[in-house]
Amino acid sequence: MSTKIFVGNLPFSVTDASLRSNFGEFGKVSSAKVMMDRDTNKSKGFGFVEMESAEFAQAAIAGLNGMSVDGRAISVSLARPREDRATPGGNGSHGYRASNRSDVGYGTDGFGGRG
Repeated sequence: MSTKIFVGNLPFSVTDASLRSNFGEFGKVSSAKVMMDRDTNKSKGFGFVEMESAEFAQAAIAGLNGMSVDGRAISVSLARPREDRATPGGNGSHGYRASNRSDVGYGTDGFGGRG
């Protein structure tokens, strides 16, 4: 079973290929991806690497965490599961709601909704 690793504080010069190469020194790499900004297509400064086993992943974490890459100390750790993102408005699973009151908002009697 593969193990996913988070790699943070990456210099913007790091590519998928260089990430794969550096982690490959510690074992078989299933995938390596530097996260890119969709608007500018520039690195966001972090990425993910999937190693084929937990032993390879632990070896890579021990060997690379804190290592200086182009003058930046990278952080390497096990990736946490992605948290559910809130809907726009950020108020629970139902999104933003100003009120549950029926007398607030647009009604049938003018702008205020009051009759």
